[in-house]
Amino acid sequence: MTTHFIDIRILPDPEFGQFILLGALFSKLHRALVDLNSNDIGVSFPDYSLRPRSLGQVLRLHGTDAALERLMGTSWLHGMWDHTSVSQQQKVPDNAEHCQFVRRQFKTNVERLRRRRMRRKGETVEEACQAIPDDVAREPELPYVQLRSLSTGQPFCLFLERVKPCLEPTEGEFNTYGLSRTATVPWF
Repeated sequence: MTTHFIDIRILPDPEFGQFILLGALFSKLHRALVDLNSNDIGVSFPDYSLRPRSLGQVLRLHGTDAALERLMGTSWLHGMWDHTSVSQQQKVPDNAEHCQFVRRQFKTNVERLRRRRMRRKGETVEEACQAIPDDVAREPELPYVQLRSLSTGQPFCLFLERVKPCLEPTEGEFNTYGLSRTATVPWF
């Protein structure tokens, strides 16, 4: 149950944009959750917006008192202290709604999809082009954070959707990005 939270605010920086700093912060959080083998810390973005498309300047961590203390007891924020302002751990307000933040994946690069199909099915370029037309590509309208895969080193966009708020919390486990298809986080 997510009873407590910590807000981490990205500070303005003349050298790095908010988008880059949020990506670096989220990458560090992901590595820390992997290292801790944690499934009890969720994330939210209080300034989440579709118009304009933005995750905002605040990354909110949710968890129990003990889970958040365990995370913050590590040095996962090393290198980010000059770029962030970290709140004290606080109790979630009693009247908070709840919601989920989930990852959405889209077929955004037709050429990549065709190359993959050619490798998997042994097809020619023409066959792959016929099977995957140009209009398959979809331009997502969700906010995202730019990350780099720990396993392949390839950059990718982690598109995030906030599922509509509900009054009652739902328990479950979070993945190493702090996201869940079952568990909710407080939304306030």
